[in-house]
Amino acid sequence: MATRADVAVIGAGAFGLSVALHCALRGRSVVVVDRATAGSQASRRAAGLFKSVQADALATSLARHSMDKVLRFEEWAGVPLDVHRSGSMLIARTDKHKAILREELERSRAWGAELAETDPEGQAAYYRAAGSEYAVWCPEDVYVEEPASLIQAYLAACLRRDVQLFEHEAAVAVLAAGGRVTGVETTAQHIDAPVVVDAAGAWVRQVAEMARGPFPRCKVAVAPFRHQLLITQPTAEVDVSDPIIRVIDAAVYLRPARGGLMFGGFEPDPLPLDPRMQHDSFSTDDLPLDLDLLRRLAGQVSEEIPLAGYAPVADHRGGLFTMTPDGRFVAGPVREVPGLWVASGCNGSGFSFSPAIGEALADWIADDAAGARLGPYAPSRFGHVTDDDLVKQGAWQYTHYYQGGSGGMGPPGSGGLRGVVPPG
Repeated sequence: MATRADVAVIGAGAFGLSVALHCALRGRSVVVVDRATAGSQASRRAAGLFKSVQADALATSLARHSMDKVLRFEEWAGVPLDVHRSGSMLIARTDKHKAILREELERSRAWGAELAETDPEGQAAYYRAAGSEYAVWCPEDVYVEEPASLIQAYLAACLRRDVQLFEHEAAVAVLAAGGRVTGVETTAQHIDAPVVVDAAGAWVRQVAEMARGPFPRCKVAVAPFRHQLLITQPTAEVDVSDPIIRVIDAAVYLRPARGGLMFGGFEPDPLPLDPRMQHDSFSTDDLPLDLDLLRRLAGQVSEEIPLAGYAPVADHRGGLFTMTPDGRFVAGPVREVPGLWVASGCNGSGFSFSPAIGEALADWIADDAAGARLGPYAPSRFGHVTDDDLVKQGAWQYTHYYQGGSGGMGPPGSGGLRGVVPPG
């Protein structure tokens, strides 16, 4: 069996489906293949949060554009999508984090985000204000209640534009001839395509290394790490209209979910897990979870949010974040393998950035100058990085995710912590 397309996408998560949809909107014929089913790995396990506060001007612009696109999804994609316009609060309880949050307020305003100081008292039914915290209100922030609904919306929009999806069909080779990519070999067929997009999530490195021909071994600089969250059983202590809350000094986030409370946090000693070192059938369903660890994280905010620590759990799930050495996305063409593109390096924000990253990458593939704004995310920017350093630096980025704030804040004068490469 052989298939022809202008673009072949490997991976049907949020990144892959967004790239596929935006390429199709530009008149390209597109094929998507996935070793499992659409959205079955990290995407359906996401928290569904979209946030305006980011590490730098580019990330802020992309984040705000993603929020605009997700709110207007039916307008441009032709498929309805329910989005909660909840807003969010960033909360700091230590002097160090209060100073960082004040500085981030000014920086993010300069980059266009709509932020304001606020009194947290009475803002959320599930949060008990202590009276000494410092809080910033982010009115633009939104969330998708069930992350799977965004995947389904992407799929429906793709099908409307004749994108072909082949599930349970793993890529086994990225083919090349004449010094550039010519297609993909899967377990079931040969796909001829001059452009191949590697959006395989935690498997992105394996796929990139499949490139055949006169190419050096292609190494995408990401390291997968476990991330967990829980959702409590329904309770009257949570109101559906409550905002998202991020307590930055505790590195945790919360929002209403299914009538209960979602709670997630960044582990102080994150678990790296490379699928290349697992059995061939490994999937995110096999990821080991640790509820006790989440309860310990909840203990840090037990006075303000006691519910997170004791409420019965209805859902406990985890996925794999693809962390990069500098905490930024890996999105763009692979310089060493013409025709191969990458959409990865989620660093915990792939789901929420997928509308904007998918659009910009499709622009770049179409040779539209607008897509070149992703240049700072080019896969080749790291040069040679050993596996040990990828894990070490990825863990540093993960554990410092909230060290200076929500989604990329850094200490005063840093310009954004997640844009800083750790020592060593």
